[in-house]
Amino acid sequence: MYEIKIVPAIEEDASMIADLSRDTFYETYAEENTPENMVKFMHYQFSKEQLMDEVGKKENHFFLAYINDAVVGYIKLKDATHKHLGDNNGVEISRFYARKAFIGKGVGKTLMETALNYAQKNGKEWIWLVVWKQNTRAIRFYESFGYRIFEECTFVLGDDIQHDWVMKRNVLLPE
Repeated sequence: MYEIKIVPAIEEDASMIADLSRDTFYETYAEENTPENMVKFMHYQFSKEQLMDEVGKKENHFFLAYINDAVVGYIKLKDATHKHLGDNNGVEISRFYARKAFIGKGVGKTLMETALNYAQKNGKEWIWLVVWKQNTRAIRFYESFGYRIFEECTFVLGDDIQHDWVMKRNVLLPE
């Protein structure tokens, strides 16, 4: 067995986070999408420069999952509420990725616990996320932590308009 260590990211981690973001996004979605749409999305909306810029913004909080000296996943939290949660104090899980080889090995569970702890410690009422409707494994994972679907939204990947679920959880009282 191995120990999963969670470390808050610092600005010096930005380049590594950008590379990890692109790698894990590609690992996760390339099989289900055309190469043309993946290239277009990665080039225009997931550029390394854009991803690196996100690390330094005060509303973004990145947590890295390490096994030994290797980064195997990360979560990006953003202090933001969803329009249908009203003015309630919320945090969005805007990215949640683990390297494919580590899915199902406790990395996601540890990162989710980190997100919930962050929300509780910072007095957030809601924690929410967006997940692709076709990612049934992720949906089941989120449901196991008390998240429930409350809205549908669209996501544009290249030229493909996809449909996602928006899921929420009350931080103190899971629904």
